[in-house]
Amino acid sequence: MSLESLVEEIRQHAEADLQATVNRQKAESDRITADRDRQIADLRATSERATEMEVAHERAQRIAAAKLKARKMLYEAREQRLTEGLRETRSLLADYTTSPGYPAVLKRMVEVANASLGRQVRISGRSEDSSLLLRVAGKAFDPTPQPILGGVIAETTDRSRRLNLSFDELLRLREDEVRELLA
Repeated sequence: MSLESLVEEIRQHAEADLQATVNRQKAESDRITADRDRQIADLRATSERATEMEVAHERAQRIAAAKLKARKMLYEAREQRLTEGLRETRSLLADYTTSPGYPAVLKRMVEVANASLGRQVRISGRSEDSSLLLRVAGKAFDPTPQPILGGVIAETTDRSRRLNLSFDELLRLREDEVRELLA
């Protein structure tokens, strides 16, 4: 073998090694690029899913908050309507105290108080009703005025038992029923 053929063989061998190294390097570069692109795509997909989930969660929270606010407003409106209805009921009861049927109601209340507590009772009511109560209750009338809408408050003379037949108390005792009717 001549020196030239040896040099040519070494050069061809070196070129083949260089080409193999370039091919390996290109393949490794392509693999790294493909891996990088796959990781970027995975990160984007994960980020999009996380963003979608966060947006859906925030939307659900806002919807729930809006529903809660609507229920609260509905409850407040209903409660305001009921409060207004109770106020109107109180006004109607106050107006009833000036009606012609009110004295008969007071008389019946005194009779119920006497029947429930016995004859030894003290009957009191509004200052406006004092003359009427004096006629109906007689000696059992207590002139101490009571801060009530109407009706009577009866108490045994020893103060051991009390019967509150005032419009205020009767309305309070039946407030749930009145609220149901007004609703």
